[in-house]
Amino acid sequence: MLHTKKNFLKSALAVFCMVSMLLFSSYSGITTVYAASGYEYVLLTKYSKTMKIGDEYYLTAITSTGKKPKFSSSDSTVASVNTYGKITAKKAGNATITAKIANGEASCRVTVEKTVITLSQKFISLENGYTARLKAETSTGHPVTYKSARSSIASVDENGVITAKKPGETTITVTADKTAQTCKVTVKQPTVRLDRTSASLYRKGTLRLSVSSTSKSIPRWKTNKKSVATVDNEGRVTAVKNGTAIITVTVDGVSKTCEVTVKKPKITVGQEQISLTAGETCQPKVTVSSGNKPEYYSSNTNVATVNETGVITAIGRGRAYIYAKEDGTKVRMTVTVKEK
Repeated sequence: MLHTKKNFLKSALAVFCMVSMLLFSSYSGITTVYAASGYEYVLLTKYSKTMKIGDEYYLTAITSTGKKPKFSSSDSTVASVNTYGKITAKKAGNATITAKIANGEASCRVTVEKTVITLSQKFISLENGYTARLKAETSTGHPVTYKSARSSIASVDENGVITAKKPGETTITVTADKTAQTCKVTVKQPTVRLDRTSASLYRKGTLRLSVSSTSKSIPRWKTNKKSVATVDNEGRVTAVKNGTAIITVTVDGVSKTCEVTVKKPKITVGQEQISLTAGETCQPKVTVSSGNKPEYYSSNTNVATVNETGVITAIGRGRAYIYAKEDGTKVRMTVTVKEK
């Protein structure tokens, strides 16, 4: 009778302990597995944990046996755990970390948050040659990388400095922890103004065309007729001969033009009829509206000659025509030479 009573008390005490531990487990949220005979259990400092990518957390486990549990992760690509319970968050997602002994275990659910990237701007508009800074912040504090989809339009460096290169559109992608955000960049067509649309010059005359642009690109100049007028890289136009030429300046695909007319000059002479005796000289007045010196020549050098400055020398009896010409315009003087 006494033996039976002792057995009853032992059984009652075991049931009481098990119920008490189950109640404690249920109340505290602990997930614990017990062996039927040994009442082994594992207690954890955390049963759920939210982490950011790159974070580390030491999960402490207390076991009823006093032995160190074996830690494992249900998905080590999301969160890994080492033999000491150090959890390392690797990528966004969920994983279960389990601490296990022979006849008991407990688990901690780990949630790794997705990295949030915040950009200072989602849209940027620039003129060619200008720069802008795209700032980025991450919820993890981790560094970001920048990349341009079309670096020929706009490039970006490791600090997020965007440089506009030519008109068009591109996308800047900012990446951190396998998360990305984008910013659309538009390089605008520039506003281009030329100080004149037409000009007139005489041969050898020059003028400087002035261009203003909202772009920092260097203007490109060209002429459609180099035989009439040329233009250099600074917009300086030089008249070559009479005619019409179109001077074009281009900045980032935007062009403006100026029509340059090289005019024929007017030539006037002081004497159209000249009489000389062989051996005499004279220099008739010749005026050219362009200010250029005319070119002289004689139709009959046996009668009269003319030098480059317009001095006529009578040679022998007869008649000769002295011509003065400049850029397509020509006048004639008649020289009659008599014998001495």
